[in-house]
Amino acid sequence: MTITLNGEPYELDAPLTLSALLERLGIDARRVAVEHNLTVVRRARFDETIVGEGDRIEIVNFVGGGSGPAAGAPMSSSDPLVIAGRAFRSRLIVGTGKYPSFPAMAAAHEASGAEMVTVAVRRVNIHDRSKESLLDYIETSRYTILPNTAGCYTADEAVRTARLAREAGLSNWVKLEVIGDEKTLFPDNEALLEATRQLVKEGFVVLPYTIDDPVLCRKLEEAGAAAVMPLGAPIGSGLGIQNANNIRIIREQARVPVIVDAGVGTASDAAVAMELGADAVLMNTAIAGARDPVAMAHAMRLAVEAGRLAYLSGRIPRRMYASASSPVEGVVR
Repeated sequence: MTITLNGEPYELDAPLTLSALLERLGIDARRVAVEHNLTVVRRARFDETIVGEGDRIEIVNFVGGGSGPAAGAPMSSSDPLVIAGRAFRSRLIVGTGKYPSFPAMAAAHEASGAEMVTVAVRRVNIHDRSKESLLDYIETSRYTILPNTAGCYTADEAVRTARLAREAGLSNWVKLEVIGDEKTLFPDNEALLEATRQLVKEGFVVLPYTIDDPVLCRKLEEAGAAAVMPLGAPIGSGLGIQNANNIRIIREQARVPVIVDAGVGTASDAAVAMELGADAVLMNTAIAGARDPVAMAHAMRLAVEAGRLAYLSGRIPRRMYASASSPVEGVVR
């Protein structure tokens, strides 16, 4: 008999349970989520769910994309980042993809002081079970793991991916991505709203990645998003904040946290985002792709802290001409 396993034909001698299939593949059932004929299967039902002729099986885990505080997290308990009632001391969220190695990723996470890391949901490699697992290098007792739907191009794909991530046992939080263009990786606004509404209805805490459009951000908030995540520039571009005024407007009108997501290239970009009033910054490539990821992670941590402090301090107004800082009275002439 033939089934479709992670998109490929797979031969079985006879029907068997999901538990037996996972054992045959050498997969730890505690580390994955399974979809049987487009329905996510609860782990408690693996022993009773039978896989038969023509069935479609998807087995997913987590790869680098993107509880309690990480060691060395900034002590800013008086100014916490609060999302859906949960408080974080760090306002820097980091990803897990593109690092030269898992140990380098772990060291960069430590240096960043981040408390939340993003991971992508992907099919399990059923052909090479010797590969290391990303989760072996993330202490889930120290970091909040935020699954994302990276690579999804329809609302249905994103919703299915979020359901699988939740079933895998991480949480009901999701960084929602519904991509509308392959070259720019800009989101599909209509599909993003549709997926947000559906996932909120199903009890998810939804953090949608969106373009820097104040109107769309308002609609996402009205749809129930726990935060809005406007891009600073295209994903992985390193261009920095391209439309500062839109970020400022989004912050002024939003009643949920605003997290600048994508486009940061260096520490000054992160500081600018925070000085504009962003509640947090999410980044991956800027750290993972740096010549020294650990040093850059530390720099980003300091930049986010400095930018937040500057925003709260209140900058001086811009002037066209000079304004002396020393009194002119009593000058010796």
